[in-house]
Amino acid sequence: MTIALWVCLFLVFYTFFGYGILLFVLVKLRTMIMGKRPVPNNGGKWPSLTLVVSAYNEEDCIAQKIENSLSLTYPQDKITYLFASDGSTDATPAIIAKYPQITLMHRPERKGKIAAMERAMHEVTSEVVIFTDANTMLNKEALMNICRHYHDPKVGAVSGEKRVSIADVADATAGEGFYWKYESKLKTWDSELYSVVGAAGELFSVRTKLYEPVPPDTILDDFMISLRIAEKGYRIIYEKAAYATETGSENITEELKRKIRIAAGGIQSIVRLKSLLNPFNNFVLCFQYVSHRVLRWTITPFLMVLAFILNGIIAFQYHGTVYVTLFAMQVFFYGLAVLGWILEKRQVRIKALFIPYYFCMMNYAVAAGIRRYFLKQQSVTWEKAKRK
Repeated sequence: MTIALWVCLFLVFYTFFGYGILLFVLVKLRTMIMGKRPVPNNGGKWPSLTLVVSAYNEEDCIAQKIENSLSLTYPQDKITYLFASDGSTDATPAIIAKYPQITLMHRPERKGKIAAMERAMHEVTSEVVIFTDANTMLNKEALMNICRHYHDPKVGAVSGEKRVSIADVADATAGEGFYWKYESKLKTWDSELYSVVGAAGELFSVRTKLYEPVPPDTILDDFMISLRIAEKGYRIIYEKAAYATETGSENITEELKRKIRIAAGGIQSIVRLKSLLNPFNNFVLCFQYVSHRVLRWTITPFLMVLAFILNGIIAFQYHGTVYVTLFAMQVFFYGLAVLGWILEKRQVRIKALFIPYYFCMMNYAVAAGIRRYFLKQQSVTWEKAKRK
């Protein structure tokens, strides 16, 4: 029983903290041995580019998105703007149609984001395609900072950074912002070691010739599209100097809905990307994929519950100081999470308590997402989380 407890605790620690520590050390060792990865320099030769935006009922922000897109720095003779409206029933298509620079692809049937992306890809003839969400705004140099990496023929995809703006007085969704800051650091180190394991849909790009359609029921299209390219031996780069900014979820209920969908998509991706679990195909990529994604999306949340139960049994049966202390620490942490949940319900905002609450909510979402996936209850059509 004690061995099982320590195995559970080790895997939980490794998943959320240990991998980051090990990754940091490996990157430092790689830099010492091989030097820092060179800053990309394309000599002023920019690839042709298509900016693709999929939209569903985005009338509140689509004009701002268009203005933001048209203001981005990139050679105008090299860029095309394509907006695909999927079943929008509001003024989204009409607003897009007001801009002659934008190619509008509207279809009244609602089939989901991946269907809209597929329609758009049939029209793409450029060397590079960049996907970005309708409700995210890009920094002015984002396209340049992404496309400079394609001078390296080993690069197959480039992911930008997702930034979540946090209000000065935030509720429990403040945890989303802290989470993405930590994720950004891990992705930076992943990219420096070898490759990012999956791109964020808010802003990512691929070499058009490497793009492969994914099944129409794919939940995490961005993740699957990018890792299909990694399967072929190409690197996915993480570019912090290209970022997409969006507001946090409107409330914790909306954030939970989003997290469950991601978790369902995560387990679907693991089932479909079996080759990445074979270390003989690409050992480093397999190591990164399992450490950064697979453990989080499969066993770790359940190991947290098992560790709590085992620790409680051992502490009450044997009264060892170490086990009593460990159990007390777990009770204290989960107590903070419960307190954060209570305060969030009462709209009392203490950020320090929202972090353990968000952490527990995130792991609950994994279990709920796995259940939803195997019960085939996850729809592929848009389930937009309401934003602030």
